[in-house]
Amino acid sequence: MTVELDKRPQKEAARTTQTASESLSLTRDPIPYLTRKIAIPASVGFFFNTMFNLVDTYCAGLINTDALAALSLSFPVFFILLAAGSGLSQGATALVANAIGKEDRDTARHVFVQAMLLAVILGLGLMVAGWFGSPWLFRLLGAEGDYLRAALAYMNVILGGAVFFIVQMTCNSALTAEGNTRLYRNFLIYGCIANCALNPVLMWGWFGLPRMGVAGIGLATVIVQICGCVLLWRGLRAHELFRDLPSALFRPQPALLLRITSQAVPAALNMLTIALGIFVISWFVKHFGKEAMAASGIATRIEQFVLMPAIGLNTAVLSLVGQNNGAGLHHRVRETWLANIKYGVGLALAGGVLLFTLRIPAIKQFTHDEQVISRAFDYLGVAALTLPTYPILFTTVFLLQGLKRPSYGLWMGLYRQFLAPLLVFNILAFTLGWGLNGVWWGIGIVNWSAALFALWWGWRAVRPSASELQAER
Repeated sequence: MTVELDKRPQKEAARTTQTASESLSLTRDPIPYLTRKIAIPASVGFFFNTMFNLVDTYCAGLINTDALAALSLSFPVFFILLAAGSGLSQGATALVANAIGKEDRDTARHVFVQAMLLAVILGLGLMVAGWFGSPWLFRLLGAEGDYLRAALAYMNVILGGAVFFIVQMTCNSALTAEGNTRLYRNFLIYGCIANCALNPVLMWGWFGLPRMGVAGIGLATVIVQICGCVLLWRGLRAHELFRDLPSALFRPQPALLLRITSQAVPAALNMLTIALGIFVISWFVKHFGKEAMAASGIATRIEQFVLMPAIGLNTAVLSLVGQNNGAGLHHRVRETWLANIKYGVGLALAGGVLLFTLRIPAIKQFTHDEQVISRAFDYLGVAALTLPTYPILFTTVFLLQGLKRPSYGLWMGLYRQFLAPLLVFNILAFTLGWGLNGVWWGIGIVNWSAALFALWWGWRAVRPSASELQAER
């Protein structure tokens, strides 16, 4: 199914909150044009989401060291919440997009509503589990006294809003399935601005409100998520496909819930392997001192910033592959994957040149410690050569997700984040005696091996069938 407005009166279309993406045909318009329309707003939104987190970190530092440390300590629990929401969103996007591509409106609506039910259940479950489990986990990580109280004050508020985090991600899944990334971009922009205003008001207790400290930072975040749910829900309900949802759709359907879960769980676990990978790298790096740890943290932040322009390509691939796969347009699935590999690698190569050239001034924005600068300089030299692997890996993961084969991402994540690093880092850093540079080069070697495998696996998924080859002849 293609989502268009040409059959609707021009005057009515202007009055709705529907965005320009709804005039797109994901199964007919040129792939490069669609990629730009979907990916650019998504990348802009991701930038403001990153700025949102930086603002929280900055504000926590204004309170005291305990507050700043509390946000870092809370990251593992917060990451689980985000991974669960992201996994559900990706799984729902793939299923809804495939149904839209098949012009099966009923299934698209049913999948979305059941995903929303699952979002509420999952959010409530994580809230309760987090409230009971966070004190134990934080104590295990060494928190006590004011440090522990600050971490719990922040995390308990965040967990209280867990449902809203996951619901807004699930609302976005339906929008993404149609190629609409502008509304979510707008939410992230408005949310970042609102967070800048709400943080000091709630932290310091302005306008007669109680002084909440680090809990105020958490409450500001939850308020933004609640507003996001309202904004995205209104945007969905303004669309014909989701305007009138019969009450019968809201009755739990175990078979459909299981189907959504089977798509969501591998995607969520794949995201969790990122945290596992951070732990593995940190474990090896810690052998070379605190300067090496600081260098790793600074360099990875710079690297992520350079990769930001390519992030939106993942969303474009998932939307386009889902709809075109559902419509049986295998040649457009292949074109989507190949085009986005090309765009992603091109952006990464350009970013790599900038990174290699400007790494010293970039590092000095974070530190003037010569030892840290030297170690981060070495890391970013390798990273400049490794950047093209990321769009190859991510584009292929989202290709397979759109084809409703989510387990690929999990196995690739386990290989790239855990199994290969344990072997390669140990050999290079200790057996061959390369030291810290062995870890840096190990990251590059592991990523390139995974990227080459991803290219092979992706081509197997999209290569022309015998009938297509015969038709070409």
